[in-house]
Amino acid sequence: MNKPKVFILDPFHPEAIKKLQATPSVELVRRNDDRVSKWRAEADALMIRSETRITASDIEQTSKLKCIVKQGVGVDNIDLDAAERRGIAVCNTPAMNSESVAELTIALALCVARRVVEFDRRIRGGEAIVRSQVLGLSLFKKTIGIVGMGNIGSVVARKWIGAMEGDIIAYDPFASAEAWPDIKHRRVSDLNELLKEADVVTLHVPLTKDTRRLIGKSEFERMKSEAILLNCARGGVVDEDALLHALEEEKIHGAALDAMEVEPPTAKAYPKLLKRGNLIITPHVGANTLENQIASGMKVVETVLALLEGREVPNRLV
Repeated sequence: MNKPKVFILDPFHPEAIKKLQATPSVELVRRNDDRVSKWRAEADALMIRSETRITASDIEQTSKLKCIVKQGVGVDNIDLDAAERRGIAVCNTPAMNSESVAELTIALALCVARRVVEFDRRIRGGEAIVRSQVLGLSLFKKTIGIVGMGNIGSVVARKWIGAMEGDIIAYDPFASAEAWPDIKHRRVSDLNELLKEADVVTLHVPLTKDTRRLIGKSEFERMKSEAILLNCARGGVVDEDALLHALEEEKIHGAALDAMEVEPPTAKAYPKLLKRGNLIITPHVGANTLENQIASGMKVVETVLALLEGREVPNRLV
């Protein structure tokens, strides 16, 4: 009897690869294997990350595929409807990224507020900076508005309270009224209320038809002139043209984006945005810590093996 084939289409940490290699019940086809292009015909299971898109056409061409397991939370790169029609299980790794993405969120907030990256660029460019002319902002006891208080947003809230002793405003229309009883916060039902009051606005929502361009021109108009916008969620949640205008007109203090509509972000894709000193762009690396990559990769492997053995998993989406 042939062993089920697990195809790995994206980079995974070597520890996760070792775990699969040590599993005698499956055959592993790695991304650098010449056979990897045959996954539609031969794969019983797929391991992917955000780099690979699985379209309806891909899924319709499969003949043996039982499951797709993605490292990370967002699954907008997988056609879930097509997978459901074919009875293919789709899973992610929820909550695994929470600590690492929350860490980056806090780090970016501080870097924008204290103009860390801007100063570094200017010094490297040969400028002699006059300290009295380049004031940053303190985040101590400031208010953070968290849009989407799920696994990541709630961790950001706890870290903010611990580090900044600041207040939390939460906007999440999908969470129950009893959510986050252990976090001191004020919940609002209107996003505009959060935008008007928050010193830092941080986004932790999936990209859907409802969240696309969630933050646009009118939203920037409502924010404080010294506010900071953070997006460590998904590209497309922020209207990037509106953001450029807000930064150019100094309608907000600054912004940091770990998620862009064009990824990886390049100077060719973003010639104007990358000229803004009050903007930091990182290449969607919120989950990229050594510890998290090992743990998340292992979780993907465990989920794949469970599904191939016919066991139920709690992180199944379809």
